[in-house]
Amino acid sequence: MAKLGFATYLMLLCTSMIISTTNTASAQCQGDFQGLIQQCSRFVQKPGPQQSPSQGCCNVVRNVDLLCVCQHVTTQVENIISMEKAAFVSASCGKPLAHGTKCGSYTVP
Repeated sequence: MAKLGFATYLMLLCTSMIISTTNTASAQCQGDFQGLIQQCSRFVQKPGPQQSPSQGCCNVVRNVDLLCVCQHVTTQVENIISMEKAAFVSASCGKPLAHGTKCGSYTVP
């Protein structure tokens, strides 16, 4: 039960910290950012193993301008989200970020 509570807390914290970035990105970038948070956040959180994303997550990822979103990733977001996992999710969904792409402070190898 405590684990579920912590996971819920983490999701709420993640969502609230990402909202400011999302608002900036959504004003400038194409895509469903609320859907991106709802469908994909569990696959890119720092804690836990890397895992393949769901079909719902991939559906959202395919319709988001990831290069634009990468320009709006803040240090606060990177404290919660693994950029390596985010790049893995993007590639798993058939929309890989090109080698050398900078996403926040992370550079895709």
